[in-house]
Amino acid sequence: MALITHAQRLATQLGGVLPRSVAALRNEGWNPLSGRGMRQVAEVALDELVVTGMTLMSSPPRLARPVEDYAGVAGELVALGVAGVHRDPEPLQVSDIRRVNAGVLSYERMCYDHDPRLVPALAADGHDGVAGAEVVLFRHDDGPRPWLVWVHGAGQGGMSDIVVARVGRIHRDLGFNVALPVQPGHGPRRDRWPAYPGTDPVANVAGMVRAVSEVRAVIGWLGPDATAVALSGLSLGSAVAALVAGLDQRVDAVALYTPILGLNGMIARHLHRWGSSADSVSAAMASEIVSDVTSVIDPLAIDPLPPPQRRLIVGAWHDQMAYRQSALALHERWGGELYWHDGGHVGHLFSGAVQERTEQFLRALTQAP
Repeated sequence: MALITHAQRLATQLGGVLPRSVAALRNEGWNPLSGRGMRQVAEVALDELVVTGMTLMSSPPRLARPVEDYAGVAGELVALGVAGVHRDPEPLQVSDIRRVNAGVLSYERMCYDHDPRLVPALAADGHDGVAGAEVVLFRHDDGPRPWLVWVHGAGQGGMSDIVVARVGRIHRDLGFNVALPVQPGHGPRRDRWPAYPGTDPVANVAGMVRAVSEVRAVIGWLGPDATAVALSGLSLGSAVAALVAGLDQRVDAVALYTPILGLNGMIARHLHRWGSSADSVSAAMASEIVSDVTSVIDPLAIDPLPPPQRRLIVGAWHDQMAYRQSALALHERWGGELYWHDGGHVGHLFSGAVQERTEQFLRALTQAP
């Protein structure tokens, strides 16, 4: 019976993709008969399709305990703040580097063990400890070179990141070395501890703190071979990149693509697709207590260290996953440049204009005096 109910729910939500997409555009000066208008509705529908699939193909949402039980953790984290929760990582110790040749691509996959040394408020539920981490590397034979560290979004972490980040062009034509860290719970780490993200608000915060620590460890490792370090983050990875840019002075430039704010709150906004069965979990994830827990991974709570001319935010005006309000709020807090793609969250990945602006941003870093 549960399987039938879930299948019906999935069918209903998928059947609503196009009507929801049209409704999202209707009051936005949208012309459905123009080529631009057809592209926009296709991109919004793609957002709806992806977020519906990611939400409903995962396990039904539940909380391990009542939201009130998180109050103690919330108080401890608020008292520590962002700087107190994110500890400087230990130097990265490589356990293995192997070269991979796949057709025209040649890259290295580096493995290392990492312990983020979580504060007690996060470590108490078993989220702390050593985990195997990975990063994909594209390196030139000579050096030092400028590096781009690119942090992927939710559901990524595999070889598709090479295409999404346009690594070939950035590596070959712009002359950058490129590092693609794999976040916990993604790509080849999908079936390994720790799982991330989900509907445990403390585990989500611990997972992002771990991801931030891993990226900082990678930056420390590549530092001696870098003339400059640019850091980019996409969607889920945008929050990681934003936090690293505010904590690590080795970052020279930072670019965020379709950024998110408030990981737990964002998850809550999409749980309605489960129907009334998710109402209690959604309310808990959006609660003030969980907001306090999440405050230590809030990019708005920290100033980026790169100067304004080296800060880029790329927002999608019709973003149905992270929403345009996140990009607007970050730009108000950060300054720098805000570049708009006039379509959806996923659609910006295929935009030639976004690619061109990205390359301009990276070239400016290499041409800096």
